[in-house]
Amino acid sequence: MLDNKFYNNLYFSWWRNLDKTILLTILVLFTLGLLFSLLSTSLVASDRLNTNNYFFFLKHCIFIFIGVSTMFFFSILDKNKLFFLSYIFFFIFFISLILVPFIGTEVKGSKRWLEIFFLPRFQPIELLKPFIIVIVASSLSFQNKNYQYVKYFVSFLLILPIITLLASQPDIGQTILIFITWLSLIFISGINLVLFFSFFSLILFSLISLILFFPKFEYILIRISSFFDPLSGNNYQSEKASEAIISGGFFGKGIGEGILKNKVPEAHTDYIVSVISEEFGAIMIFFILLIFLIFLYKTFKRISYLKNDKIKFIIFGCSIIIFFQFLVHLGVNIRILPTTGMTLPFLSYGGSSIIGSSILAGIILNLTKKNIS
Repeated sequence: MLDNKFYNNLYFSWWRNLDKTILLTILVLFTLGLLFSLLSTSLVASDRLNTNNYFFFLKHCIFIFIGVSTMFFFSILDKNKLFFLSYIFFFIFFISLILVPFIGTEVKGSKRWLEIFFLPRFQPIELLKPFIIVIVASSLSFQNKNYQYVKYFVSFLLILPIITLLASQPDIGQTILIFITWLSLIFISGINLVLFFSFFSLILFSLISLILFFPKFEYILIRISSFFDPLSGNNYQSEKASEAIISGGFFGKGIGEGILKNKVPEAHTDYIVSVISEEFGAIMIFFILLIFLIFLYKTFKRISYLKNDKIKFIIFGCSIIIFFQFLVHLGVNIRILPTTGMTLPFLSYGGSSIIGSSILAGIILNLTKKNIS
């Protein structure tokens, strides 16, 4: 009886303090992801696996169920327990990332996934990203004025091994995403702008040198050159994605009428925006953009009421990494950015991506509650 009363009080306290607009935007995105997964993967399953048309869709449903459960778990935790668990999970998934070069699974020339014992294949960086934000935010919230610049150096040391491991996979898309998010966090933390732009220029120069002089990163040059030279013949997927968006027009061809999902192997992950635009039109992309903007506005608005720098940085970092990933995915699909292989948060097919986005959402929901200060 006491247990039931405790859990009822916990639930009502959680629900009363929750930012319901943020929760609604996340649930709408998950629901849209289910719908588009059904439409974009049914033919893929039947053509490739000669099996049930709903093979990928049913897997996506399982991923969504696990993701939503994970989101609620992180959103209901006590703030201190959330931080403690984040440090533990950071260590676990960082070790997983270290293991990738040694025992990882290689797919299409990139070694980014792990298959350990009974666990299905997963991408460690997707699960590590939320906890990188917590770790970096913790270091940047250090207040001792005598060590004002030490915290920036410490935060860089925290992400340096991660971006090095990602670059070696190679996964430049995630490398840039982590680095840009870190830059955004140190920018809002109040760093001297001269120091900020000097450091940014140094890193940019190092990255360009890495791409130009190390053969392992030659594929990046190929993608960049194909981006600027459409006639190079190395941008088949991007061309088909652009054609799909153009052919869809403003209102789309109609449900099931799109052909991109049959022409591009990873349409349901890397080019889901093009699949959506082809069948539902540009108006649906504008609707999805609006949902992400509402999500970002509500999280930023909540930040303005908070006094705790650590919580501010965590909410900002989790929100901005989701929005940056959305922008990169959209930019690749409409060909204003080179191909990166970036999934669309909450909507793209893939267990690691969905669960990683769910953890980010759970942390945001937890720290934007009314009783958090």
